[in-house]
Amino acid sequence: MKTSCLTLGLLLLLAVCQALPKALQYNTAPADCCFNFYTRSLPLKFVTGITESHSSCPMQAFIVHTLRGKQICYSKTFQWVVDVYNQLHGNESSSQQH
Repeated sequence: MKTSCLTLGLLLLLAVCQALPKALQYNTAPADCCFNFYTRSLPLKFVTGITESHSSCPMQAFIVHTLRGKQICYSKTFQWVVDVYNQLHGNESSSQQH
């Protein structure tokens, strides 16, 4: 009787754990999330690339890669980084049509 109660309890616990959202079980955010943002522009000669943070990150951002190998986070609302991103990715004409 005790064994069947224990087995039933473990199965119930397993079912509850499977029903929980993944974010509550463990941190699934990718490593490229930003939580603090830089607020000054950089000289373009120091920028080697820009990527967007992962879509599952709590705050959407651009990550600027520099010549020295640093990665600097900028808010997606910071106009300088938006302009540089569009320039590097060839989207400048599409952003001016709006």
